[in-house]
Amino acid sequence: MKKHFSIFLFVISIFSSLQIFAQEVDIVPYLKMIESGKVEEVKGKLLDLKTDYPKSSNLIFLEGVLTENGQDAVVLYQTLIEKYPKSAYADAAIYRIYSYYFALGLYNTADKNLDKLKKEYPESPYIKIAEANVVKNEIEEAPNGTIETSVEYVDSEKQFSYSVQAGAFTNTANANVLKKDIENAGMVSFIQEKNVAGTVFNVVFIGEFKTRKEAEDFLPIANTRFRIAGRVVEINQ
Repeated sequence: MKKHFSIFLFVISIFSSLQIFAQEVDIVPYLKMIESGKVEEVKGKLLDLKTDYPKSSNLIFLEGVLTENGQDAVVLYQTLIEKYPKSAYADAAIYRIYSYYFALGLYNTADKNLDKLKKEYPESPYIKIAEANVVKNEIEEAPNGTIETSVEYVDSEKQFSYSVQAGAFTNTANANVLKKDIENAGMVSFIQEKNVAGTVFNVVFIGEFKTRKEAEDFLPIANTRFRIAGRVVEINQ
């Protein structure tokens, strides 16, 4: 992961010299601090930076990097892309959105973002990084038109075929917090790591179901109880 993050920093360093906004902040030093493990220190500086440079698009990207909940980070990256398509970090934001959806097994959505990256930023070095990604899991087209993905989860004692995918986190502690909340509510939960181009996502699952219908019946309960946007996935044993 450190190797890929170093490549990421190298790419960012190249584009930082092309900044065209008067109020832009050079965030490369802060990205390097994050790489060295000084995440909380950077978080402490972010509020002051946003106060001093309220119009800096770079800070939207930095906040996205610091945001450990994948869904919330995607919102920030999408905001950057829509409001500042010429930002030096726009292609990096699309790549991170792609990585998030890939980690969740939403390959069609991930591919759409990769296509967007290729079309709108054809010279982006992130294209090659994405194309060197891990081999996709097998995908099936469900009768209702949704995409099912097969998740590798090997445990001979587990006699179930489906689960609800609750979310993906780059921070293990946050994934464990959600897992604990689920277990405190009397429900079964487990975490699976998924590596996407060097970024490790901790994917949290709720429940063990023998049939898809059981999982689908439980899905709205999980979404409401834990305020998530879960999805039913098949578990290969």
